[in-house]
Amino acid sequence: MNLLRLSLCLVLLISLAACEPDLPAIKTGASAPAFTLERLNGAPVHFPEQYRGQVVALRFWADWCPYCHAEMQALEPIYHRRHEEGLVILAVNVMQSPETVQRFAEELGLSYEIALDRQGEVMRRYQVMGLPVTFIIDRQGIVRSRIIGESTPEVFEQAVAGLL
Repeated sequence: MNLLRLSLCLVLLISLAACEPDLPAIKTGASAPAFTLERLNGAPVHFPEQYRGQVVALRFWADWCPYCHAEMQALEPIYHRRHEEGLVILAVNVMQSPETVQRFAEELGLSYEIALDRQGEVMRRYQVMGLPVTFIIDRQGIVRSRIIGESTPEVFEQAVAGLL
């Protein structure tokens, strides 16, 4: 990993997050902010309306994030095991090209949904200051918890288990 590249990306993320200081804080118990993004396959994502009735782990990530690789791979078996119960993992890539995201997803063998936040607008709306960050959203679109930084599979599964 190129340390200069990582440093520049972190400065960019912090700068972008600071551009909209008047945004309300995302609080547990509040409705998850709505957004529309493009999936990696080109189809639109309309959140939260397309996900009513499902528990959504809304994950913000990038391939340069030192913790995202292992964590995203570790969540794949949980997704397979709990998907039939209504678990959706919506992995929102922050400001990377579709080609970079596609390579990363294929390398890890990810089967859960990936959306592209090309301009970082959704990242700013959710006030993401570092990666990875995961918001756990219940079946009614309410934010129930937030995992800042790398999560273990056990912590992740515990966060979603009571909602499924």
